[in-house]
Amino acid sequence: MPSHPYLRELRPTLTLALPIIVGQVSQMLMGVTDSVMIGHTGTVPLAASAFGGNVFGVFYVLGIGLMLPVAVLVSRARGAGRAGECGEYLRHGLALALAFGVVETGLLLALGARLAWFQQPAEVLAIVQPFYGLIGASLTPVLLYLALRQYAEALGRPWVPMFIMLAGVGLNAGLNWVLIYGHLGAPALGLTGAGISTLLSRTLGTLVLFGWIHGDATLRAALPRRWFAPLSAGRVREMLQLGLPAAGMLLFESGAFAGAAIMVGWLGAVPLAAHQIALSCAATTFMFLLGLSTAAGMRISAAVGAGEHARLRPIGFGALGLGALLAVAFMLLYLGTGRVVAGWFVHDPGVVALATQLLVITALFQLFDGGQVIGAAVLRGLSDVKLPAGITFVAYWLVAIPGGYWLGVRGGYGAVGIWWALAAGLAFAAVFLGLRFARLTRAAALPGQGAGPRPAG
Repeated sequence: MPSHPYLRELRPTLTLALPIIVGQVSQMLMGVTDSVMIGHTGTVPLAASAFGGNVFGVFYVLGIGLMLPVAVLVSRARGAGRAGECGEYLRHGLALALAFGVVETGLLLALGARLAWFQQPAEVLAIVQPFYGLIGASLTPVLLYLALRQYAEALGRPWVPMFIMLAGVGLNAGLNWVLIYGHLGAPALGLTGAGISTLLSRTLGTLVLFGWIHGDATLRAALPRRWFAPLSAGRVREMLQLGLPAAGMLLFESGAFAGAAIMVGWLGAVPLAAHQIALSCAATTFMFLLGLSTAAGMRISAAVGAGEHARLRPIGFGALGLGALLAVAFMLLYLGTGRVVAGWFVHDPGVVALATQLLVITALFQLFDGGQVIGAAVLRGLSDVKLPAGITFVAYWLVAIPGGYWLGVRGGYGAVGIWWALAAGLAFAAVFLGLRFARLTRAAALPGQGAGPRPAG
């Protein structure tokens, strides 16, 4: 057993992170599978899936943020030995997932009638429906799944949710093969077939996960005894006080990437298709870092609940160091195989050439992307969300988006300029979120000190 506290905390973080990472990567692979299989039908369908998926993504990540309190508060209750509270946080989380899912789906579908506002290529707007509506309908099942999965992971049962997600990816690919290309006697629905596959896969995965939780003895023991009891206003308020700023942080980031996609769309279908390829690749490797950050945030929260404040820095900075190693590995991967990877998606030489350039930038901002997502997660574990939300707002909306407009649209650097601006925003967020965690845990890191993290502010 390593004697240094930072090394000692790495193993339990990795043990929790591994199945979460596989589950996160599997979830992203569903989108990558759609992109690859749609890309084989043509550049315009791929660009349409990019546009529809990016608009959906803004609503999706807002929901992710609203569900994050389930992981944080269940972990904290478990660390404090209050098993009864774990089920109550799940019950309230599911209620919020259902409410926000219905509201967000309504807003997303209403926006579907106004997609022309985004000034995308006419050929993209002509085919994006009903794919857009179908993936929008999958939002509520996805949020319910997130709440259930985080409950299981926070109670130390991450493996089965991982296998359920893997099965969902396989089901989605199989349905895509049937519905996109028209195999087994089905009509060839193209882009619409991908939307149907996604909706069915996500809904079934949520139902299977809910059934497993009810059948698992460990998880069932902490479930609420009265599912339909009145909700606690205090508990809802506690979850919203943590979830709304967290959702804001994710919304600022995802909104910046969606805004970047819209600006790339102004440049034409070829740049938009190349952007989607690079974004799909970046998002896939980002899932490794996101899974690591989720595990680190849960362990930080459990340590706070148990009053073990001297472990905060070893857990947090250990995760940041491990994230940096992963990021360097991904950087080398993209630098060495960018053109080959781009060719997997589409055969259009112009799209492949531009996507290869964007993947070089993707390689260089892996380190910043890992730093900002892990920094945000460990701060959430400390319930510090307000100032980090401000940091991310500045990073993405005062650095990345204006920079992308001036470099890419006005400056003539095109999609490459937009992506360099995104890299600058990620770097800003990574540096200042890391400094924030260092400041709040400074007292807790001193030898022999039992003090908790310093107050936010």
